[in-house]
Amino acid sequence: MTDAQDTSGEDSLIARYFRPLATDPGALGLVDDAAILRSAGDDIVVTTDAVVEGVHYLASDPPDTIARKALRVNLSDLAAKGASPAGFVLTLALRAKEDAWLRPFADALGEDANAFACPLLGGDTVSTPGPQMISITAFGRVPQGRMVGRTGARPGDRILVTGTIGDAALGLDVLTDGAAAKALASDPHARDMLVSRYRIPQPRSVLAQAVRDHATAAMDVSDGLAGDLAKLCAASGVSATVEVASMPFSAPAAGLVARDAVCVETLLAGGDDYEVLCTVPPAQSDALIAAGRAAGLAVTVIGTVVEGSGRPRFVDGQGRELVLKRLSYSHF
Repeated sequence: MTDAQDTSGEDSLIARYFRPLATDPGALGLVDDAAILRSAGDDIVVTTDAVVEGVHYLASDPPDTIARKALRVNLSDLAAKGASPAGFVLTLALRAKEDAWLRPFADALGEDANAFACPLLGGDTVSTPGPQMISITAFGRVPQGRMVGRTGARPGDRILVTGTIGDAALGLDVLTDGAAAKALASDPHARDMLVSRYRIPQPRSVLAQAVRDHATAAMDVSDGLAGDLAKLCAASGVSATVEVASMPFSAPAAGLVARDAVCVETLLAGGDDYEVLCTVPPAQSDALIAAGRAAGLAVTVIGTVVEGSGRPRFVDGQGRELVLKRLSYSHF
């Protein structure tokens, strides 16, 4: 260790808030500018996502929820690839070094790193005059050749999705005083549930092995189910038909649609769901659904992969096509 007077502000920040999180031997106590990640004969899956103030979270969001979101959106990607978490590196761009923000951020990040067995391995801290930004690169392990990509969907496969769709988009709408906030003004429980879904994603790591064992293609739903399914289909060279009546909506979301407070398109294209979207041969879909049930997680069949190159069709209970003006969130 260097003397206190020789320690830079960045070094002291790392030592105070993040070195206690770096418990994996490969992190080298965060005193080096590299780390060691042992493969143990597995393939290493790498994913990276950044969360930016004003884009992925609100400036008023609590720092502990920001930390959890930053890590969990990456864990969601790993789960959809059938990978088990192995570790992560963190880049943190801050306007100021404030204990009132950094302490709960670091504590929550450490709690999630422990809970999901994904240790901090290293990273970088920088100052910025602009919005805060947290970028995480996460590493996962899969048996050799077993990562589930986007290119394996085949006609006849069933399309499955975990959890519920659209809650996070409604949570953001509540926080920004939109239509959902007004419609749920007298229902604080529903408002809190939706806000939690926006602020704190639930990566489906518990289903990683089942996805690896049964899915032909998979990805997580981050930008909106409609748009993400279109990306998966394009990568596989197929199309799809989706039964909107089968879509898993939470009770608050379904209630808002029934009251015409929001439209179905808001739920299908809103983004931030961080559920697993996958295609599975019919003979194996029940096994994946059962794995979800055993883990206390709903897995729902929402459609079928079909031949073609057009974008997926969304149809109602009478077979009429629902034309979506917007498929997903886009940064540009």
